[in-house]
Amino acid sequence: MITETVAIVRVGVSLLLGGIIGIERYLHKHPAGVRTFMLTSLGSTLATLASVWICENNTNLLNGDPGRIAAQVLTGIGFIGAGLIIKNNNDISGLTTATGIFVTAAIGIAVGVGMYLTAAVATLAVTGILFSSFLFHDSRKDKKQE
Repeated sequence: MITETVAIVRVGVSLLLGGIIGIERYLHKHPAGVRTFMLTSLGSTLATLASVWICENNTNLLNGDPGRIAAQVLTGIGFIGAGLIIKNNNDISGLTTATGIFVTAAIGIAVGVGMYLTAAVATLAVTGILFSSFLFHDSRKDKKQE
């Protein structure tokens, strides 16, 4: 059951996990940073919480489907992500940030349905991938210049 206390805890966890991912983006001086990732996670969590709450508390719904709002969250995030990706000649930028926002939204949805451990593991995985990307990113730049 979604109570106010459960919802507040989930909102707090969502902000924390989104912030962790945003810190990496901030440290590497990307335009989308801590606030963007916290807001992405928070919005996804709130939409999911509302969806689950509506289905739990509205007895007039015969076939309530909390997954419908979550699906629309990801559609909206895809739209935002498309706006972040920029192609300049043969160079593409913003793809990692767009993907990070997408996965942060999915983490927010996971928190919204109470999958704390899964969301935390996913956050660690995303953060690890983003922090390790400098190993691969620098080597590609060097090869381009040769």
